[in-house]
Amino acid sequence: MMMKPVPKLWVVISVSLMFCLFVLFQVHIPDLVGKTPLIAHQVNNFFISIASSSHRQTLNRTKFANESDGNSHRANPPEGEETDSCAGRYIYMHNLPSRFNDDIISNCRALIKWFDMCPFMVNSGLGPQVSASSNKTARVLTVKTGSWYSTNQFLLAVIFRERMKHYECLTDDSSLASAIYVPFYAGFDVSRHLWGYNTTVRDELGIELARWLRETPEWSKMNGRDHFFVTGRIGWDFRRGQDDDSGWGNKLMLLPEFANMTMLSIEATAWTNDIAIPYPTYFHPKSLAEIWRWQTKVKNAKRRYLFSFVGGPRPTMDGSIRGEIIKQCLASHGKCKFLNCVSSDCDNPVKIMEVFKNSVFCLQPPGDSYTRRSIFDSILAGCIPVFFHPGSGYNQYKWYFPKNYTKYSVYIPEKEMKDGKVSLRKLLGGIDKEMIWRMRNEVAKIIPKIVYTKPGLVGPEKIEDAFQIAVDRTLERVAMVKKMMEEGKDVQSEYSQTRDLKKLESETQ
Repeated sequence: MMMKPVPKLWVVISVSLMFCLFVLFQVHIPDLVGKTPLIAHQVNNFFISIASSSHRQTLNRTKFANESDGNSHRANPPEGEETDSCAGRYIYMHNLPSRFNDDIISNCRALIKWFDMCPFMVNSGLGPQVSASSNKTARVLTVKTGSWYSTNQFLLAVIFRERMKHYECLTDDSSLASAIYVPFYAGFDVSRHLWGYNTTVRDELGIELARWLRETPEWSKMNGRDHFFVTGRIGWDFRRGQDDDSGWGNKLMLLPEFANMTMLSIEATAWTNDIAIPYPTYFHPKSLAEIWRWQTKVKNAKRRYLFSFVGGPRPTMDGSIRGEIIKQCLASHGKCKFLNCVSSDCDNPVKIMEVFKNSVFCLQPPGDSYTRRSIFDSILAGCIPVFFHPGSGYNQYKWYFPKNYTKYSVYIPEKEMKDGKVSLRKLLGGIDKEMIWRMRNEVAKIIPKIVYTKPGLVGPEKIEDAFQIAVDRTLERVAMVKKMMEEGKDVQSEYSQTRDLKKLESETQ
């Protein structure tokens, strides 16, 4: 007689487990819901997280909606599905009249008085692509990837807007949105009017946009506190303190409407609704593999200079330490590389990145303002930044830099440089090789967070780049403000509160 095959033990266990789970969740959950809502909530979250993780492998079904400047991917809740990976992450982008964005940059020659921005407007604001024109270029950059561009530091608003068009949770239904994006080119509006224009002209477009926003149905939801915009200039350009024509910039952020909104700028002011996000660098990768290859390249780079400074002197600026830095660099007997941006082309990505890749430490003193685009170029090159003021990095890019600043940077108080108490060569040369190795690894870890990946060409893989971090943290911020409003708390304090830029300086001394 033929024996019936005995089921394998694992099959029996699996079937039994599935049956138990079925009974548990079909029979007992209704009882739990009535008695312990928290348990039911945790169970639901467990299954939602499982479904979400698998759902991330494919993008939401999207439909295309025409915007005034091209097509945008607009995500809507998937029909017939119990989970929605975009829940809490939907963003609605206002379709602004072109006078608030495209018309401004169409006259690109007038955007900055002494500089022609037109060559940098190509490739969705990334600028001209860097080609492998020489062996030096190929040696310094990974140009074969096609991800290196001559990107101008003021193009962030254009780059961000192009990225937002491809954001996976962009929706054309504002009732679903957790935040509202306003694609206003505020930086270019103010820059074209900085010299030779009265305050009426400088403030005109911002006042007009405030009126336009007030009349939209989206505004009434939170009086603009769920709205945000991005500018490629420093925050102080939008907080003119006086109304006579001698005052600098415009009063955009002093308007009641914009005082409720969040501004993402390349350098923040002391107000908490003004948040710093990275300057754009020259590198705009399209995959994680590209980023990993570049990180490996900079971690293993042989560096011939102990420290370097790329910039120009500020002889007429009171309190500037650049003169002292340049003097010490030139007297370092080859330990320091100085690239003078007054007499050299500091818009050349190959030239800039070559200096930084060859340097162990990169000096980042304040210039016309606390921050510099050079900070991010040097980090991209795996060069350890040396700060002289907390407002240059520690009090600015809190979404991007490690809280423990000693892990990735060196801090030297400005006052000690002014008093001549610091020898850069001795101080930096005294840091042991093991510490340098650890700090360089930390710098390399920051690289993915400070680059803006190429708009529309990144695949389904998740890259936590500068754009993604800015969006995620803005959504968290809006959610926090919404909760405060629902609890009847003083929301205005969140927007009027100022940061103490001197506080960290005293802590670091």
